[in-house]
Amino acid sequence: MSENVLPHSHGQEIEKLCGHMPPAADFLAVSDLFKQFSDASRLRIFWLLCHGTECVTNISALVEMSSPAVSHHLRQLKAAGLVTGRRDGKEVFYRAADTEAARMLHRVIEETMQMVCPLE
Repeated sequence: MSENVLPHSHGQEIEKLCGHMPPAADFLAVSDLFKQFSDASRLRIFWLLCHGTECVTNISALVEMSSPAVSHHLRQLKAAGLVTGRRDGKEVFYRAADTEAARMLHRVIEETMQMVCPLE
């Protein structure tokens, strides 16, 4: 990125930072990831899948939601790259993705609730 000149100089030399700022698309990707934090039910589903692989029917029973509602949340989590699905016959089994973003969200959930992962 070329050297930027701001309309007002406040002596902070923040213009130099612009050369190191990631593109807007990178910030959009981070924003999309953080949207997953906006729904408590989605976080519950994700947290469960951090600890095992499960089908929609069982997830629905565990979080006391309808299967269509759980499927909606799973689609969003999958689109965000936080969960993966594996088809076995007519059923799809979901689990947390093996990505840094998924691990980070798992840590944030547990650290925010000040809990220790029950399976570690």
